[in-house]
Amino acid sequence: MAAVKVAIVMGSKSDEEIGQQAAEVLREFGIAHDLHVISAHRNPNRIRTFVRSAESSGYTAIIAIAGLAAHLPGVIASMTVLPVIGVPVDSGPLRGQDALHAIVQMPGGVPVACVGIGNAKNAALLAAQVCGAADPLLRERMHAYRTQFGDDPS
Repeated sequence: MAAVKVAIVMGSKSDEEIGQQAAEVLREFGIAHDLHVISAHRNPNRIRTFVRSAESSGYTAIIAIAGLAAHLPGVIASMTVLPVIGVPVDSGPLRGQDALHAIVQMPGGVPVACVGIGNAKNAALLAAQVCGAADPLLRERMHAYRTQFGDDPS
């Protein structure tokens, strides 16, 4: 398998449980990953340093988990051409609806993929598919995974 690695970035320590759900899926596929807690609002210099070194650190994709205003995925996407997958968190009085809308309403030219509220598993599966686009062995693992739901999509 080609060297692929995914960063899981959470805006707060309270998002760690969701981050671990993504990490579990990535482990199942044998995808290297790192977890980071970096707030776009509280640590803007740290997030900038992290993102600017993401490519040279070998990351293939970034999963960004955030609630409320949920600027983290967009901030990350604004500084890299790596695929960014946003996971809105069910928090605050709007139960994640605010985070969902913040992530999906990115301006043209700064794309962020977005999964359902709290659905870190799908974020990790999407990251695996992105990584598998250039990795035949990982793509085969994805085919095997999908056959458990019935027909393989190929």
